[in-house]
Amino acid sequence: MNEPIQIVEVGARDGLQNEAEIIETADKVRLITRMIDAGARRLEVASFVNPKRVPQMADGEAVIAALPDRGDVSYIGLCLNKRGVLRAIESREGNKRGVDEAGCVLVASDTFGQRNQGQTIEEGVAENRDMLRLARENGLVPQVTISAAFGCPFEGAVPMERVVRLAAEMAEAGAVEIALADTVGVAVPVQVAELAGRVREAVGPDVRLRAHFHDTRGMAAANAWAAIGAGVTVLDSSLGGLGGCPFAPNATGNVATEDLIYLLETSGVETGIDLEQAIAVNAWFAGVIGKDLPSVVSRAGIPQGWRATSQDG
Repeated sequence: MNEPIQIVEVGARDGLQNEAEIIETADKVRLITRMIDAGARRLEVASFVNPKRVPQMADGEAVIAALPDRGDVSYIGLCLNKRGVLRAIESREGNKRGVDEAGCVLVASDTFGQRNQGQTIEEGVAENRDMLRLARENGLVPQVTISAAFGCPFEGAVPMERVVRLAAEMAEAGAVEIALADTVGVAVPVQVAELAGRVREAVGPDVRLRAHFHDTRGMAAANAWAAIGAGVTVLDSSLGGLGGCPFAPNATGNVATEDLIYLLETSGVETGIDLEQAIAVNAWFAGVIGKDLPSVVSRAGIPQGWRATSQDG
């Protein structure tokens, strides 16, 4: 539990996609840049989706084109279909930096998959095989998120056996990293530990495991801790706890980056992201969008001596 954990900052994509007021492109770029300055080294920066369905992401290519070209940072573009991967590839053409990773998505329920991507599970499997191949052949890191892995807003519980099978198929198709996403925030730690452990066994040691938790029912931080114990080495989070899914009723924000840093660093687990700087970015961005962000650590502040606690274990 003391090995470093990588945090993927998803605030600029998953954090903003459900916001009704369109955020200026320049402010999205500033958000990403400030989180890089705070220590984030993998960031989900845009999604290559139909702008009519997700208007907040209509400027994805413009955001990507304006990002700093740094060799120590990896940019992720969310891709829901082959057209999305082609757009990710196009972002790199003409000596442009573009995105580094194709964040493919496979939904673990038929109803949610049809509403979110117009695909059944098996159609999604076939599409993702092609997406991962396209990404790999064109120099993008091929990775996939299994969405609704812990429950569907329309069908209820999702069988673990199904998720384990899908993870194994995606590993076989060439995904170098597989994320388990609690898209609607229904999971509890015991469930997370069991599913992550079973997926870890099914995909083998060479595939990284990532987890993505929404805090709809207040379980996100506890679930993140359970995931680490089961072999997950990468966690998604969003600055301030922003987020939500336009196609998942009642889904609230992601686990807050600041809350996750506090949990991990105080427990002796390094993240590489500076908490004070993240809180400062929170304060700045709250001014940009005109409302306080949900993060409890940013509201409560850092207690005296917290660094000594983390260093002493």
